[in-house]
Amino acid sequence: MSGLEVISLAPDPTRYAWTFGGVEPVARIRPGTVLRLFTEDCFAGRVRSEIDLVSEVCEFPFLNPQTGPFHIEGAEPGDTVAVHFISIEPARDWAASTTVPLFGALTATHLTALLHDPLPEAVWIWELDRVARTCRFRAHSGTFEVDLPMDPMHGTVGVAPANLEVRSALVPDAFGGNMDTPEMRAGVTCYLGVNVPGALLSLGDGHARQGEGETCGVAVETAMNTVIAVELLKGRACPWPRIESASHIISTGSVRPLEDAFRIAQSDLVHWLNEDYGLDTLDAYQLVTQAVLSPLANVCDTNYTSVAKFPKQYLPKGQAMGGVDSHLREISAQYLKMHG
Repeated sequence: MSGLEVISLAPDPTRYAWTFGGVEPVARIRPGTVLRLFTEDCFAGRVRSEIDLVSEVCEFPFLNPQTGPFHIEGAEPGDTVAVHFISIEPARDWAASTTVPLFGALTATHLTALLHDPLPEAVWIWELDRVARTCRFRAHSGTFEVDLPMDPMHGTVGVAPANLEVRSALVPDAFGGNMDTPEMRAGVTCYLGVNVPGALLSLGDGHARQGEGETCGVAVETAMNTVIAVELLKGRACPWPRIESASHIISTGSVRPLEDAFRIAQSDLVHWLNEDYGLDTLDAYQLVTQAVLSPLANVCDTNYTSVAKFPKQYLPKGQAMGGVDSHLREISAQYLKMHG
């Protein structure tokens, strides 16, 4: 596996993508390429202190800037892009989280129309200790503070949508996008179905950590230095984003209402066990029912995202998505040996 191709990109802010679809690629890459990327936080770096209110320093809809898109040579509709996260590391020693008017799971929104006033707007600046791997919360009222474990992830990764659509980087759907699942951490492979020639892969929205559900709508948001390896599965479709870790296979569903997002993820997992592990659909349905984990990703975005997570230890013999995760782990090991 000599001759590993590595491309680095820290885009100029004028080159961020704010949508999936409708954006010219920043580069063309071959399958097997490793990308070293800088991604800005969801606020485009504009929320830097407790007085930087989102409503004053950010301009909707210019949130969730994406690094990309990347045209993947040979990718065609009906194929699947596999993205392995080699490393995800905060690029700063601080992060920001906020409340945003008319946004979040426990407040009125434009889709959940209520008569009460919006919740007060506030900013919390989190201290990141990249050596101790902690994120420090400090309460606004009183002196309470606590360190939470750092668990870096990407809230947003996706490809261009199907049917000539252009979708905001705030939206999760079948193309990926703003899924906000803590499962999208270093060491996993994300599978995304290709909808347009070249796929047009982008990512962003780094979180130093996030609880399941992202209840207030905002995680511990920070810029990231991220390394990914990209591969292409020819002739293999992937109807909804999937994730593979060392211990689990994971399906996602993104839509409203939440119960339909749950159904999409669970149904996709059942079909996955049928496709790659040879289980009869009803047998897979029964096994999934008894062994699945169902964490929430987000219950605040334009679409909600539900996750269906199945332990590999209970699977029949087989390989998820043709075994490409193992190949990408070899690329990851080679990269880490070369670059530390």
